[in-house]
Amino acid sequence: MEIKLAVFDCDGTIVDSQGSIVRSMQAAFRACAMAPPSPRDIRRVVGLPLVTAAHVLAPDLDQSGAERIAEAYRDAFSGLRRNGMIDDPLFPGFKATLEALEGAGWLLGIATGKGRRGLDLTLDKHGLNGRFVTLQTADSAPGKPDPGMLLNAMADAGADRVNTVMIGDTTFDVEMSNNAGVLAIGVAWGYHETDELSAAGARRVIAGFDELVPSLNDLMEATR
Repeated sequence: MEIKLAVFDCDGTIVDSQGSIVRSMQAAFRACAMAPPSPRDIRRVVGLPLVTAAHVLAPDLDQSGAERIAEAYRDAFSGLRRNGMIDDPLFPGFKATLEALEGAGWLLGIATGKGRRGLDLTLDKHGLNGRFVTLQTADSAPGKPDPGMLLNAMADAGADRVNTVMIGDTTFDVEMSNNAGVLAIGVAWGYHETDELSAAGARRVIAGFDELVPSLNDLMEATR
């Protein structure tokens, strides 16, 4: 029996976390006596490792400066969480889509730039614990677009490349898929533009979760 694996990004794909990410990154720059980046620029780096994101947002930073930004971001985000200021709602239709995929025999995974603790808290908040056979985070593999998280996910699930699909909202997700040799589906409700996702190599870009199962079926049929 073939093992089919659907791997989801988290921020911008499963949950709309831009509010807490933008607030935390702007607070991090202020804590380091730097002018905060714009919300748009911050959304553009969601999914990258924090140190890499800091370099993109402030190209003149040296390594130690980028590491200070990353640490200040973690502190700011933890402060928001302690004060109950993180909402991060699920995007509409996600839970119903999980049920449909499970019913069709798909195994489910996550590959995210979040740390494991942050991912666990997000899943717990939304009642999603136990739904995924593999959880890949910034703590367990190099950041996107390195293929490590997807390769680890396939190893955990026992899935091969031809039966694995990555679903994400950024070109980093698509590039990770390309580097791992698996198909990618982009989502139109996240933090990168649909034409960017297509140009990066996404086989489909869906406008809502209701389009995901038919798109996966079409892609799997095309590979037969």
